[in-house]
Amino acid sequence: MSEPIWNQFLTERDKAVFETSGYGARGGFGKRPALLVIDVNYAFCGDKPEPILESIKKWRNSCGEDAWPAVAAIKSLCDKAHEKGIPVIYTTGIRRDDNWDSGSWSWKNSRGNEKPKVAVSNIEGNTIVDDIAPAAQDIVIYKQKPSGFFGTNMAAYLTLLGCDSVIITGTTTSGCVRATCLDAFSLNYRVALAEEGCFDRSQASHAINLCDMNAKYADVVKTAEVLSFFDGLQSGMFDLPKGAPAPLSKAANY
Repeated sequence: MSEPIWNQFLTERDKAVFETSGYGARGGFGKRPALLVIDVNYAFCGDKPEPILESIKKWRNSCGEDAWPAVAAIKSLCDKAHEKGIPVIYTTGIRRDDNWDSGSWSWKNSRGNEKPKVAVSNIEGNTIVDDIAPAAQDIVIYKQKPSGFFGTNMAAYLTLLGCDSVIITGTTTSGCVRATCLDAFSLNYRVALAEEGCFDRSQASHAINLCDMNAKYADVVKTAEVLSFFDGLQSGMFDLPKGAPAPLSKAANY
């Protein structure tokens, strides 16, 4: 078995600490999971696969080339969830047209009020990428802060669905994925992350945050293991929505 992605960033002291401290025990999957797809939109993926230093010239939040293999992994999970009737819940951002409600986001980025420089003018940054566009039975949650739980109906929807656990994918690993993971953990859900389905603009931040979440808050597992877990679940366990997701009606936070 290959070493975890984060081992290349750890010192020998760090590895010894994790080995002897008891952290990193396997928590295990729950019995009634939901698949969470965090912020996999054009603002974070760019409008096409290309090197990150090119993509961020147009889309300041883009994760560049690392986004698109993750999108493929997420698609495999969404397809399997749809096949088995497992809830798929997406998050993406929402902002006023004047960007007033960006609030604290504007304090830490000098390009916070910038519109994307893309040739295709009808792409809105908060639109979930077409490769994994939500199906009619999926749920879309619009948020303004990192966690998918903060100021949203996420927990209420998970209660309505009778979920005891979440499988998290999306971006960024160090930001919105981590924040969602910690809130899910704090609410006593069992949490797993599909490793290949998570991505970040910083490779070091991606690896170290996977390490930290695996140590304390979640199981970081391969996408193939999640697919196998989904295969073993009974089909049709959940009462899913029958209509279409609510449309995105506000301008993106670029």
